[in-house]
Amino acid sequence: MRRKLIIGLCILVVLLAGIGIYLRNGFYGNCVLERRSLYVRSGSEYRTLEDSLDAAIAHTAFFRFYACHIELDRSFKPGHYVLEPGMNVVQVARMLKLGLQTPVRVTINNVRTPAQLAGKLARQIEADSATIVGALTDPATARKAGFDSVTLFSMFIPDTYEFYWTVSPAQFIERMRREYDRFWTPQRDAKRQRSGLSRLEVMTLASIVYEETRQSDEMPRIAGVYINRLRKGWPLQADPTVKYALQEFGLRRILHRHLKYPSPYNTYINKGLPPSPICMPGRNAIDAVLDFERHDYMFFCARPTFDGYHNFARTLREHNANARAYSAELNRRKIR
Repeated sequence: MRRKLIIGLCILVVLLAGIGIYLRNGFYGNCVLERRSLYVRSGSEYRTLEDSLDAAIAHTAFFRFYACHIELDRSFKPGHYVLEPGMNVVQVARMLKLGLQTPVRVTINNVRTPAQLAGKLARQIEADSATIVGALTDPATARKAGFDSVTLFSMFIPDTYEFYWTVSPAQFIERMRREYDRFWTPQRDAKRQRSGLSRLEVMTLASIVYEETRQSDEMPRIAGVYINRLRKGWPLQADPTVKYALQEFGLRRILHRHLKYPSPYNTYINKGLPPSPICMPGRNAIDAVLDFERHDYMFFCARPTFDGYHNFARTLREHNANARAYSAELNRRKIR
């Protein structure tokens, strides 16, 4: 009898130990087999979150039990979460409850308008493009940042930044203002004063230079041409401003009828710089304006070799010869 009791107790101990191991493994064992990003939208239903997790983790029954225990269905936070291999259901549930997001890398560059910027951002953060463009063109938001709704676009410095995926458009703009202030170091401001341009004017001229060429080594020379024109009171006559005025960015050949298009951005019919940048210039173009080359060139024209570089001229006669050579090559290649 005693022996049977001992055997029964041993079996019970083994069973309890097995249950304990099973439960511990269920709650604290590895439930994530591969790294995954999980996006939880604001206002989404808890069932949607559960469905996403079913495809991403193991031990889902244990997750549901623990999630119920901590009332996750009433307290989960929206955001971008990274499920790392080795995580257990307790860690996953707590991460979602506490909103322990992983930042996303947001790249802003190569855009010409607030609408294009909004579209690019909408693919990288939670906010939709309509909400973003509304903030980018809102006068009150612009005033808070120290700009107006037209010049706010000049505040954005192209780069890759880290944000929480749930960042609001207003928070994004506030952060960009801080990055703008960080970019404008005392050294850059000292160089700016050499040109006689304001920060807005530097950004606007840099946008024209950036649209004229992608050759960084040529940018300071082109900037120098435009500085010379501004100082002499000549119109800039920059073809990229005509494309911007027309909103025809794929235009390959500027014709005489395009030059007459009425717009404050058309530098063929208006002297001085446009009201705001015609694109988001690269840092190389901004620094090229600040370090513009001193010379006496007043004109430049794309080379007929189509190598991305330009021929520069001091006189209209020289420039017309360069322009004829380029035009002849356009005709030969049947570019209209």
